[in-house]
Amino acid sequence: MTHVPLPDSFLKLPIAHRALHDRAAGRIENSSAAIKAAVTAGYAIEIDLQLSSDGVPMVFHDEDLDRLTREAGPLHARTAADLGRVRLRDSTDTIPTLAEVLDLIAGRVPLLIEIKDQTLVMGPTDGKLEAATAKALQGYTGDVALMSFNPHSVAHMARLAPHLPRGITTSAYDPDDWAPLPVEVCDRLRPIPDYDATGSSFISHEARDLARPRVARLKAQGARVLCWTIRSAADEALARQIADNVTFEGYPAALAA
Repeated sequence: MTHVPLPDSFLKLPIAHRALHDRAAGRIENSSAAIKAAVTAGYAIEIDLQLSSDGVPMVFHDEDLDRLTREAGPLHARTAADLGRVRLRDSTDTIPTLAEVLDLIAGRVPLLIEIKDQTLVMGPTDGKLEAATAKALQGYTGDVALMSFNPHSVAHMARLAPHLPRGITTSAYDPDDWAPLPVEVCDRLRPIPDYDATGSSFISHEARDLARPRVARLKAQGARVLCWTIRSAADEALARQIADNVTFEGYPAALAA
């Protein structure tokens, strides 16, 4: 399977985790305001996708609405039109669609898209979110890359959008951190066994686990190594001893001169 290289732009600009969010400033994670702020600052952007009940990719991290809105229940039970009226907490923004975010960015900065696991157990997916994502990206000319913790999602994207770079979001998979994900699933995913089979060209690895030997072996093989989530300049400096770039939040990551 072809490994589509990650564009150099993803290595030059620090990546704003869920865009450049700052709740105190009214910029909620994955919101339009956070997207606009990241573009203005000149950062690359990472966003998350969930699927509405009518098959529209929504830019939202959680499975449920409770934490980030004053609504409750699963996002996937609502239509895109309904979700577009749901206001984010401490903000005037509502939940945007992927198409709306693509229009906001318009190719001005790189966009890293994480497709959230729709099975909740990292199992085989029905491919609906992946197909809707590929459709939304048709004709988009900016730098974009796709990733997921679920390797089945990455495999779908290899089939649906083979021209786009893709990678696996990876972790130490400590079972205590990942409960209720079954321990056997954590054990299977920890050594990143699906990198080659999915035609990946990068990983985005848990920052505190960057010293894992498997990460070094993949880097020696040619994989680009991103990491999540960096929250200080000191932690960024440490991560960059191994990682090619960082995904950050909560502080102003330095842009190259």
